[in-house]
Amino acid sequence: MKGIILAGGTGSRLHPLTKVTNKHLLPVYNKPMIYYPLFTLKSAGINNALIVSGKGHAGDFLELLGSGSRFGMKISYEVQEEAGGIAQALSLAENFANNEKVVVILGDNIFEDDLAPAINEFKTRPRGASIFLKEVKNPESYGVAEIEDGKISRIIEKPKNPKTNLAVTGIYMYDPQVFEVIKGLSPSLRNELEITDVNNFYLEQGTLKYGILQGFWGDCGESFDGLLEASVLAQKSRLSAIDDDLNIAERGHKSLENSSVNIAESLSLNK
Repeated sequence: MKGIILAGGTGSRLHPLTKVTNKHLLPVYNKPMIYYPLFTLKSAGINNALIVSGKGHAGDFLELLGSGSRFGMKISYEVQEEAGGIAQALSLAENFANNEKVVVILGDNIFEDDLAPAINEFKTRPRGASIFLKEVKNPESYGVAEIEDGKISRIIEKPKNPKTNLAVTGIYMYDPQVFEVIKGLSPSLRNELEITDVNNFYLEQGTLKYGILQGFWGDCGESFDGLLEASVLAQKSRLSAIDDDLNIAERGHKSLENSSVNIAESLSLNK
């Protein structure tokens, strides 16, 4: 199973911080933002990762991370020539995925939960996809999942009047058919290939599972306030103990043992 971190975009909502650098290289507490999704992958046993970034600052990622050997990982790079949506960026990873399952993380999303149990559960499934939900105060800014009888009935992208406050967070797990699904998508009104359309394909296929995050979810690219809040939450969590080699002190794992189990259990129950 391979990891894909999507780290493109213009970072317009964080201007002027992003005028001369990619937003995923900005600091979140004591680490560059990109360290956190890399840590999520590494702690789940995924050591082969691809970073998809825009062409303006691709070399900065290479300068910071190199081959990934210092982290015990293999890091590859792909350039997204122009913004075309999350699904379009993911399509660039088809050759890298090489017909394997993938974990996809938005590079500006930070997860407190230990997702290893859920990722390991997904490895055992023959096919399908998994997403993670989180209650938020501003669901109209995200893809929103509507739940009926414990199951997702539909996912609406940025609804004006959301029926729930359950946002689809920026981590997804897909089987190899995801790249064929993307090829069949049509651009949205924003002229982008929407990841919500990908998730709805699996929902209609009956192979989409979900988990609800127990710890905090930081969407660092949504606003200046979101970036600040993520830094404060990271400071107060086990993530503050991440070292320069993307390892973490054992003491940092204990506070979230139960939430890790709950996520894995919910993914096995919610279909």
